[in-house]
Amino acid sequence: MFDLFDDTPEPDVDWHPAWLTPEQAEHLFERIAAETQWRQERIRTPGGWVDQPRLTAWLGEPDAVYVYSGIRNVPQPWTPAVAVLRDAVGEICGVRFNSVLLNRYRGGTDSMGWHADHEPELGPEPVIASVSLGATRRFDLRHSKTGVVRSFRLTAGSLLVMRGQTQAQWRHRVPKEPAVTGERINLTFRVVMPDLRRR
Repeated sequence: MFDLFDDTPEPDVDWHPAWLTPEQAEHLFERIAAETQWRQERIRTPGGWVDQPRLTAWLGEPDAVYVYSGIRNVPQPWTPAVAVLRDAVGEICGVRFNSVLLNRYRGGTDSMGWHADHEPELGPEPVIASVSLGATRRFDLRHSKTGVVRSFRLTAGSLLVMRGQTQAQWRHRVPKEPAVTGERINLTFRVVMPDLRRR
């Protein structure tokens, strides 16, 4: 029964666990894996510069330059498969996305640590739409003040949309899962506003 006095925070997300059919998800995985120019970036950490534990690519409009963890991402042009996804995701979200970060997890030891996407050029309440293809991986959201964690199993073809104060109030990660052997590609569509970038 719903507890009217339960004040446990919830992230502002829209969750579509079967947004794509398995056939669509498999086809897009193969096309995007082949079309994308993947890179092994190095990021700045308190302990120094280290290789990111995954491959990445940044695609978008020419002015959608995005800076995080010491990396200045200059967008590659949209590829045909990613452009199709961009338009479909934008329609369901009611947003015209101008950029996307692609992460390729080569197995369960590839991961992403706790962070929030709160760079100035994303604005105060960014809409970030995450499409998953390939192997199922866990996605955790942790409330910054309470430590409450909400977890999702991101299956092939799923769509998770983060809105509102999610980036301001929550951090998220993709933890290591050594038992996972398959590859996963994740696309997080964003709107980058260059005029908001720190000078």
